[in-house]
Amino acid sequence: MKKRHRIQFPREDTEELDQDEIFFYLIEPSGKKKVRFHDYDVIYSKPELYEQLFYERLKCQSPKCQSPAKVSEILKHSLSQSECNLSELRVLDLGAGNGMMGEALKKHGVSRLIGVDIIDEAQQATERDRPGIYDAYYVADFCNLNEELHDEISSWMPDCLTTVAALGFGDIPPKAFFTAFNLLQSEGWVTFNIKETFLDHTDTSGFSRMIREPEN
Repeated sequence: MKKRHRIQFPREDTEELDQDEIFFYLIEPSGKKKVRFHDYDVIYSKPELYEQLFYERLKCQSPKCQSPAKVSEILKHSLSQSECNLSELRVLDLGAGNGMMGEALKKHGVSRLIGVDIIDEAQQATERDRPGIYDAYYVADFCNLNEELHDEISSWMPDCLTTVAALGFGDIPPKAFFTAFNLLQSEGWVTFNIKETFLDHTDTSGFSRMIREPEN
């Protein structure tokens, strides 16, 4: 039986708020708690709150919020037009969160899944909600990845990088993305989703600049 949480959205207008300032209220027996959408440590600590908030209540269907199932289907379709087989991929799931993307990939029979996130609560949520999905799950800051952990993750020989609903707004900085990208084998696949505005020249965020002006 799914855990149901009482969620309340603010009555006041939030259109003027930056993406990382938008919030909701979590109603608990102890009272009403204000939680930002980017307070992932709080959200992941509550079983199934992430899914209920973003996919049930907010009906996330934007490019940035496309479901892991949708993104994995796109990857599968792309691979079907090549000589590669999805089930043979060794996937590095960056910003793995509570394992939703890993679960979607597992349904397609991916042979190796390595999850990575920057907060302990994400790993704990995965172990609680989707145990056994990943062959390994690392809590690490990819902007400051030490050599020992770099070599350990590299030893999995990943040939596919996935990241869903985690790029931009400071969730995963460009440096972290490049670190993960450089862990891939020389011939590999990359699949991710972003918000449309990141492709607009008026967007001056770091990730937007990375898309338009990739490093050499």
